[in-house]
Amino acid sequence: MDLQLTGKTAFISGSSRGIGYATAKVLAAEGVDVILNGRDPVKLIEAVEALRREVPGVSVSGLPADFAVADDVDRLCGQIPSVDILINNVGLFELKPFQQISDDDWRRYFDVNVLSGVRLARRLMPAMLDRGWGRIVFVSSESGVNIPADMIHYGTSKTAMLSVGNGLAKLTKGTAVTVNSVLGGPTYSDGVAQTVTTLASAQSLPEEQMKAAIIGTNQTSLLGRFIEPEEIANAVTFIASPVASAINGSAVRVDGGVLTTLL
Repeated sequence: MDLQLTGKTAFISGSSRGIGYATAKVLAAEGVDVILNGRDPVKLIEAVEALRREVPGVSVSGLPADFAVADDVDRLCGQIPSVDILINNVGLFELKPFQQISDDDWRRYFDVNVLSGVRLARRLMPAMLDRGWGRIVFVSSESGVNIPADMIHYGTSKTAMLSVGNGLAKLTKGTAVTVNSVLGGPTYSDGVAQTVTTLASAQSLPEEQMKAAIIGTNQTSLLGRFIEPEEIANAVTFIASPVASAINGSAVRVDGGVLTTLL
């Protein structure tokens, strides 16, 4: 299927690795010029160079910014050009007992996971509406619907992300601009891989055994394995394309069947 994306431009937050990088790669393979983002300038340059090698023929650039730092966000919003597609992917993730989640933790999670998308949409959405075409996709999580007891701050931030996306979609009525969210399931992103490595080391187990044990505890998963970042990226790219014109204001499940309730 031709996704009709050739010649479009996309900004993907948090895209120097993981789901963000995978999304940038799939978009680039469809002919989209992509702007990557990461908080570490060195790693961002490495990601830009890697993507240029992997997908030649499109423009690949990078804009560094840490969404937990207000000055970085202000600078980024002043530098980012008008784009056709905004992928709000950047996010924090950790396992932490509720009693140990401080007020500062809550603020940091909402600054990065929620306000990043708010600030970028505020900067980029008006031009999309003026042109009459655009795509905004929030990379949320099934944890925003089924809040995990061991990372309540993360799950709650993903719930808020869904609300922001749904509210913004109502501003697009009568245009060809759409705003949607993707509910990713347990994905073997870099952050999850690091968590698996840490747990495996603490329990003196092989990483593959720990990986299988973790996903094995998820009794509602129909996939029976971790989702790969590329699988999330494929769904995001489809939703961001012109052929997905009838999808707006939606929370699209790419959760491997983890969720057991209808949205």
